[in-house]
Amino acid sequence: MQFSLWLALVGAGTLISFTPGAGAINTMSNALNSGFRRSIWGILGQQAALLIHIVIVALGVGLLVASSPIAFNIIRYAGAAYLVYLGIRQYLAKPELDAERASALSDEPRWSMFQRGLWVNILNPKAIVFFLAFLPQFIRVDRPMPAQYLIVAATVVVIDVLVMWLFFAATARSFQRFTRDAQGQRALNRVFGVLFVGVGVLLAVIH
Repeated sequence: MQFSLWLALVGAGTLISFTPGAGAINTMSNALNSGFRRSIWGILGQQAALLIHIVIVALGVGLLVASSPIAFNIIRYAGAAYLVYLGIRQYLAKPELDAERASALSDEPRWSMFQRGLWVNILNPKAIVFFLAFLPQFIRVDRPMPAQYLIVAATVVVIDVLVMWLFFAATARSFQRFTRDAQGQRALNRVFGVLFVGVGVLLAVIH
C-alpha cells in the first residue's frame, strides 16, 4: 500500500472512530462501571467484531447481506433489540454505596465485557454495508489482496482502540464525580440507558 493511501486510510479511520455510536457509548459505560483500565476488554470485543465484519466483506458475504433485505433486517432488528435491552438494564440499574461501588468496579468478568462489546458491534449490519463502501477505496486489485486487507484491518483496529480507550473511556472519567452518591449514579445510569435505547431505535428505523 502506498504511503499516501495509507495516510488517507488513517485520516478516514480516525474520523470514523470519533463518530459517536453504540461502541462509544458501551466504552464509556464500561469505564464508569468497571474502571478505565478494565474498559479495554469491552473495546477488544468491539475490535473482534470489527475484524469479523472485515473478513465477511473480504469474502464477499457482505455483498449477500447487503443485497438481501430479509437477512439485513433480521440482523438489524436483532442488533437494535440488544441495544434497547442494554439501555433498559442500564436505566434500571440500582445505585450503589461508595464502598459497594469501589468493590464492584472489578465485579464483572473480563469475558463478559468482551462478549458485550462483541455483540454490540457485530449485530450491526450497517457496519458490513459501510465496509463494503469503505474498504474498496483502499484496496488495489492489481496487488496482493491478503496483505492489503491485513494492513487495512490492523490500521483501523489500532486507531479504534486508541480512540475508544484514550478518548471515550478517558472522557468517562470526568463523570466519575457524579457517581459518589446515589442520585448522581442514578442520573448517569439513566443518561446512558437512554443513549443505548436511542441508538437501538435509530438502528431499527433508519434505512
